Amino acid sequence: MNTRLKNWKEAATLILAAGHKLGAEGLSPPHRFDYNVLLLKRSPKSGFMPNAYVFPGGMADSSDFSSDWLDVFKAFTNSPNFGLRSVQQPHDTRPPIFATDRLQLGSPIPGEVAFRICALRETFEESGVLLFVSKDEEMTLLKSLEDRRTTDEVKHYKVNELCSSELSRWRTLVNQNPSNFITMCRELQVLPNIWALHEWANWLTPERRYGVKRFDTAFFICCLQDTPHTLQDDKEIERFQWSTPPDVLRSYQARELWIAPPQFYELSRMCRFPSLSDLQNFARQRSSDGCEQWLPVVFQQDDGYLSVLPGDRLYPSNSSEGRTVDASVDQESSETALHRFMISDPYGTRLQINITPKYNHLMPLVGPFDPSAEL
Repeated sequence: MNTRLKNWKEAATLILAAGHKLGAEGLSPPHRFDYNVLLLKRSPKSGFMPNAYVFPGGMADSSDFSSDWLDVFKAFTNSPNFGLRSVQQPHDTRPPIFATDRLQLGSPIPGEVAFRICALRETFEESGVLLFVSKDEEMTLLKSLEDRRTTDEVKHYKVNELCSSELSRWRTLVNQNPSNFITMCRELQVLPNIWALHEWANWLTPERRYGVKRFDTAFFICCLQDTPHTLQDDKEIERFQWSTPPDVLRSYQARELWIAPPQFYELSRMCRFPSLSDLQNFARQRSSDGCEQWLPVVFQQDDGYLSVLPGDRLYPSNSSEGRTVDASVDQESSETALHRFMISDPYGTRLQINITPKYNHLMPLVGPFDPSAEL
């Protein structure tokens, strides 16, 4: 973790999609989603986004960067980034959360590895879902990583296929102390399945939006064939739900639940893929292209505010600190570059975007998400 950051704490989150069967024979009708996404409702006592529905994740811990992981991943330490696929994005354009030299900060664990460990640990803590590779399958996985082509898929192996009472005990211990995640992996002879997670996005908390806490968050995505057994931690998380991306967005627009702009944006992206296999193939192939760091910049307006993203004509050339300015004179035209949220109230969010996403990413599907309409 980067203790030198002035405004943000580093964090990681996991967009977890899992398949479900539809129709009499388990087939998904056209335009219907054959998967759900896991969302967790934060406690009303939370110091950051209370009552919000979020993807599992949280702040990085020093143990995520511990040299003790070298022993757990011993068979993979001679492979670049522990066997993760290389990213083609030029290093000088990589988000700092990935580009930072962790050796200079005292850790031998690359950022791409540590933040995946963080996302997996937090997902286990908050939902009880553990994605792992057993030691017995370690060499098979290592060989598949060495032999694969750039488009090959690495098997996701197991989820929660350990003794439930044992998992529950370890979950309590990891919640008490994140470093127990390393101890658990050693004693249970498993590896966190970092290879099942695909780089997706990088969001930074804007200034003065959600309290004093601000996070620089790496977003990953993982697709599972079946929905795993899920629990809530009864501490930070009040409840959980598995829903399709358009169902979440419709519930938000109906004011039945609240999601923050990053969740709104990413779920709108996922609405492009009703098929889990299509989403998985896209995520796997696109992840090697990299991603862009996004710090929303807020512009006050009489009827609410704009939150603009890189590429929008109002986005400042230097947004490293973030700022709030008056955009009442903004004049739109057919040639205006738009990449923004228009927010009238906490439940009144609309997207405007006409730019081409970088790094072969998806443009969000712009709502409203009418339940009677086919996507």
